[in-house]
Amino acid sequence: MAQQPVILVGVDGSDAGMGALDWAAAAARTHGWAVHLVCAYSLPSFAASTMDGGFAAIDESRVRSSADEVLDAAEARLGGGLTITRSVETGDPTTVLADMSRDAALVVIGKRRGGGLADRILGAVSSALPPHSHCPTVVVPYTEEARVSIPVRRIVAGMDGSDAARGALSRAIDEAIMWNASLTVVSAVPLATGGAALSWGLAPMDPDELLSDVQRGLDEIVGTALEEAGERAKGLKVDKHALGGSGAALMAEFSSAVDLVVVGTRGRGGFAGLLLGSTSQSVIQHSHCPVLVVPSKADRSSLGGPYPWQ
Repeated sequence: MAQQPVILVGVDGSDAGMGALDWAAAAARTHGWAVHLVCAYSLPSFAASTMDGGFAAIDESRVRSSADEVLDAAEARLGGGLTITRSVETGDPTTVLADMSRDAALVVIGKRRGGGLADRILGAVSSALPPHSHCPTVVVPYTEEARVSIPVRRIVAGMDGSDAARGALSRAIDEAIMWNASLTVVSAVPLATGGAALSWGLAPMDPDELLSDVQRGLDEIVGTALEEAGERAKGLKVDKHALGGSGAALMAEFSSAVDLVVVGTRGRGGFAGLLLGSTSQSVIQHSHCPVLVVPSKADRSSLGGPYPWQ
């Protein structure tokens, strides 16, 4: 099936999951999309040893009942004005959500920041799902002091000149238009290693000259992306910066001052990396704000606007 205007939200009843739900609700209202709530669980073949040395079976009906209660609470939290559907799914949460992402416009999940990943559906899903999802994924970090970054008013996107980064830029422009947000596009240039020169296809050169060259390339890439967006991007405020330093460190720093970070992945083999190497994975782990991860293997028509259903 083609992707539909639906936001898929993984929930597990945790505070981190509810924070992701709040972000998804705001996105659904802003984009005019529906919401599908998913509570997924997998069952081991036994729960505990019995007196006779056998194993006691798990009462799946009780597990499913608990999952329904989680969905009840999530649906109540969403409030009115949204088209909401829901399902309880059995299986590994990452696999379930990745498979269901074939038919969604966006997947939203939560994670704990600093104190380890949340239990149940959150677990390692926030790390494992984005490179395997068929549609973009938003990972919403949670701490007890954190404020969910909605509405989105400031967006930063990373650019390293790759096709994956260009796809992420297209989606970042779309998000900025939909949220009426400003957009900053950043190219990280690790001057100490000279690695950025190779990433951009440039020969080694003086650091200042390298930054200037990357800035020119960045200006051209962003200009082309805005031309492709057409009239929809008219009036969109876009800042462009080529900065010396580590991509991961720069994105983490920007994440404390913006509402959404946009990065790309290079497909199902894991993060080959936006902004060089495995930076996108690091961004997810250390970001202070939600991270939108755009898979490069998704149909470009569903990454840029207008969306195919509009």
